[in-house]
Amino acid sequence: MHLAYPAVLAALLFCTGLYGVLARRNAILVLMSVELMLNAVNLNLVAFDVWLRDTLHSGQALTLFTIAIAAAEIGIGLAIVLAVYRNRGTSDIDRLRDTAETDDAETLPDGVDGAESAPGRADGRTGKTGKTGKTKKAEATT
Repeated sequence: MHLAYPAVLAALLFCTGLYGVLARRNAILVLMSVELMLNAVNLNLVAFDVWLRDTLHSGQALTLFTIAIAAAEIGIGLAIVLAVYRNRGTSDIDRLRDTAETDDAETLPDGVDGAESAPGRADGRTGKTGKTGKTKKAEATT
Protein backbone atom coordinates (compact mmCIF):
# COMPACT_ATOMS: atom_id res chain seq x y z
CA MET A 1 0.00 0.00 0.00
CA HIS A 2 1.25 3.46 -0.83
CA LEU A 3 1.79 6.00 1.91
CA ALA A 4 -0.03 8.69 -0.06
CA TYR A 5 -3.53 7.23 0.47
CA PRO A 6 -3.64 7.33 4.27
CA ALA A 7 -1.67 10.60 4.32
CA VAL A 8 -4.20 12.32 2.06
CA LEU A 9 -7.10 10.89 4.08
CA ALA A 10 -5.47 12.08 7.31
CA ALA A 11 -4.94 15.54 5.84
CA LEU A 12 -8.60 15.72 4.82
CA LEU A 13 -9.70 14.57 8.28
CA PHE A 14 -7.44 17.09 9.96
CA CYS A 15 -8.64 19.96 7.75
CA THR A 16 -12.27 19.00 8.42
CA GLY A 17 -11.59 18.98 12.16
CA LEU A 18 -9.76 22.30 11.99
CA TYR A 19 -12.66 23.87 10.12
CA GLY A 20 -15.04 22.50 12.75
CA VAL A 21 -13.00 23.97 15.61
CA LEU A 22 -12.75 27.38 13.97
CA ALA A 23 -16.26 27.67 12.54
CA ARG A 24 -18.57 25.94 15.02
CA ARG A 25 -20.20 27.67 17.95
CA ASN A 26 -21.56 24.64 19.76
CA ALA A 27 -19.10 23.30 22.34
CA ILE A 28 -20.00 19.66 21.68
CA LEU A 29 -19.33 20.05 17.96
CA VAL A 30 -15.98 21.66 18.78
CA LEU A 31 -15.09 18.62 20.91
CA MET A 32 -16.09 16.32 18.05
CA SER A 33 -13.87 18.32 15.69
CA VAL A 34 -10.93 17.95 18.07
CA GLU A 35 -11.55 14.20 18.03
CA LEU A 36 -11.42 14.25 14.21
CA MET A 37 -8.04 15.96 14.35
CA LEU A 38 -6.73 13.42 16.85
CA ASN A 39 -7.95 10.58 14.63
CA ALA A 40 -6.07 12.11 11.71
CA VAL A 41 -2.91 12.10 13.81
CA ASN A 42 -3.54 8.46 14.78
CA LEU A 43 -3.96 7.49 11.14
CA ASN A 44 -0.66 9.16 10.26
CA LEU A 45 1.13 7.45 13.15
CA VAL A 46 -0.04 3.99 12.10
CA ALA A 47 0.57 4.64 8.40
CA PHE A 48 4.15 5.77 8.97
CA ASP A 49 4.72 2.89 11.37
CA VAL A 50 3.71 0.41 8.66
CA TRP A 51 5.61 2.27 5.94
CA LEU A 52 8.85 2.41 7.95
CA ARG A 53 8.47 -1.24 9.06
CA ASP A 54 9.41 -0.36 12.61
CA THR A 55 10.17 -3.47 14.67
CA LEU A 56 9.15 -1.80 17.94
CA HIS A 57 5.89 -0.49 16.45
CA SER A 58 6.41 2.91 18.03
CA GLY A 59 3.67 4.52 15.93
CA GLN A 60 1.09 2.03 17.13
CA ALA A 61 2.19 2.47 20.74
CA LEU A 62 1.88 6.25 20.44
CA THR A 63 -1.54 5.75 18.87
CA LEU A 64 -2.70 3.84 21.94
CA PHE A 65 -1.51 6.68 24.17
CA THR A 66 -3.28 9.20 21.94
CA ILE A 67 -6.51 7.21 22.14
CA ALA A 68 -6.27 7.13 25.94
CA ILE A 69 -5.65 10.88 26.07
CA ALA A 70 -8.55 11.50 23.68
CA ALA A 71 -10.90 9.42 25.82
CA ALA A 72 -9.94 11.36 28.94
CA GLU A 73 -10.24 14.66 27.08
CA ILE A 74 -13.71 13.92 25.77
CA GLY A 75 -14.89 12.71 29.17
CA ILE A 76 -13.69 15.81 31.01
CA GLY A 77 -14.73 18.13 28.20
CA LEU A 78 -18.23 16.70 28.04
CA ALA A 79 -18.59 16.97 31.81
CA ILE A 80 -17.58 20.64 31.66
CA VAL A 81 -19.97 21.33 28.79
CA LEU A 82 -22.85 19.67 30.63
CA ALA A 83 -22.11 21.62 33.82
CA VAL A 84 -21.98 24.90 31.90
CA TYR A 85 -25.20 24.01 30.06
CA ARG A 86 -26.97 23.36 33.36
CA ASN A 87 -25.81 26.68 34.79
CA ARG A 88 -26.16 28.93 31.74
CA GLY A 89 -28.79 27.16 29.65
CA THR A 90 -26.68 27.19 26.49
CA SER A 91 -23.58 25.57 25.07
CA ASP A 92 -23.00 28.33 22.50
CA ILE A 93 -19.36 29.37 22.83
CA ASP A 94 -19.96 32.99 21.78
CA ARG A 95 -22.64 33.48 24.42
CA LEU A 96 -20.44 31.91 27.07
CA ARG A 97 -17.63 34.25 26.12
CA ASP A 98 -20.00 37.23 26.38
CA THR A 99 -21.21 36.23 29.83
CA ALA A 100 -17.64 35.98 31.08
CA GLU A 101 -16.96 39.60 30.13
CA THR A 102 -20.03 41.27 31.63
CA ASP A 103 -19.51 43.93 34.27
CA ASP A 104 -22.88 43.61 36.02
CA ALA A 105 -21.98 40.53 38.02
CA GLU A 106 -18.75 42.02 39.34
CA THR A 107 -19.80 45.60 40.01
CA LEU A 108 -19.96 46.49 43.69
CA PRO A 109 -20.51 50.04 44.91
CA ASP A 110 -17.90 51.94 46.91
CA GLY A 111 -17.66 50.86 50.52
CA VAL A 112 -19.68 47.66 50.10
CA ASP A 113 -17.93 44.34 50.49
CA GLY A 114 -19.52 41.12 49.31
CA ALA A 115 -20.26 40.01 52.90
CA GLU A 116 -21.73 43.29 54.22
CA SER A 117 -25.28 44.32 53.50
CA ALA A 118 -26.27 47.93 53.02
CA PRO A 119 -29.70 49.25 53.96
CA GLY A 120 -32.23 49.82 51.25
CA ARG A 121 -31.83 46.73 49.06
CA ALA A 122 -32.05 43.03 49.70
CA ASP A 123 -28.89 42.24 47.73
CA GLY A 124 -26.69 44.52 49.83
CA ARG A 125 -26.12 47.21 47.19
CA THR A 126 -27.02 50.86 47.47
CA GLY A 127 -28.07 53.13 44.67
CA LYS A 128 -24.54 54.52 44.24
CA THR A 129 -22.44 53.46 41.32
CA GLY A 130 -19.01 52.08 42.05
CA LYS A 131 -16.05 50.92 40.08
CA THR A 132 -16.66 48.65 37.16
CA GLY A 133 -15.56 45.03 37.16
CA LYS A 134 -12.81 45.71 34.62
CA THR A 135 -11.36 48.41 36.88
CA LYS A 136 -11.38 46.01 39.81
CA LYS A 137 -9.66 43.37 37.68
CA ALA A 138 -7.01 45.88 36.67
CA GLU A 139 -6.47 46.92 40.29
CA ALA A 140 -6.26 43.29 41.42
CA THR A 141 -3.56 42.49 38.89
CA THR A 142 -1.37 45.47 39.84
